[in-house]
Amino acid sequence: MRHTIPLIIVCITLLLACKPSGPRMAAIETEFGTMKVELYDETPLHRDNFIKLADEGYYDDLLFHRIMQGFMIQGGDPKSKNAAPGARLGMGGPGYLVDAEIGAPHFKGCLAAARTGGASNPQKKSSGSQYYIVQGRPQQRASLERMAQSKGFTYNEAQIAKYEKLGGTPGLDGDYTVFGEVVEGLEIIDKLAAVETDSADRPLIDRKMKVRMLN
Repeated sequence: MRHTIPLIIVCITLLLACKPSGPRMAAIETEFGTMKVELYDETPLHRDNFIKLADEGYYDDLLFHRIMQGFMIQGGDPKSKNAAPGARLGMGGPGYLVDAEIGAPHFKGCLAAARTGGASNPQKKSSGSQYYIVQGRPQQRASLERMAQSKGFTYNEAQIAKYEKLGGTPGLDGDYTVFGEVVEGLEIIDKLAAVETDSADRPLIDRKMKVRMLN
């Protein structure tokens, strides 16, 4: 019995030593460079799902299959891997959805979960794997206030200032889950957003990704 307590203390110490400290960080690798992304603890369902898929190598060699300059870049459809040129993408996933954790605004560089819209998804559940990274544009206070009022919420002064300076896509606020943000490599978003696309917003040249956890 006298050896049990020290053994328990050793086990707890080892577990704590193995647990990552601070927010979980991921790297999204592209041909234009690597974006370092911080995952939000405030959205644990989306955070943990993204970590799981990244650790499995799920995202490796998938495409950014939908790019809209001034709006966002989207990827994570498993059907995009080795997809034929011109194939329409965006409906694939891992076979499950993630419950909504809506709250954070869509500033430039924010990582958010794609989803189907309309009456078929009233709970605004997220795709199990598809995500988008916000590019957007700088916003004006008056338009932000009008839009927030129409949706029934308000922005604080810090959020307004960030939208004015950094930009984003506030029209998505309150409807999609933001679960992280790019903390290094914002310029890579602009490079990806500038590539040539077809009428369905798919890049004419495949733009692949790899995702790995940093901690």
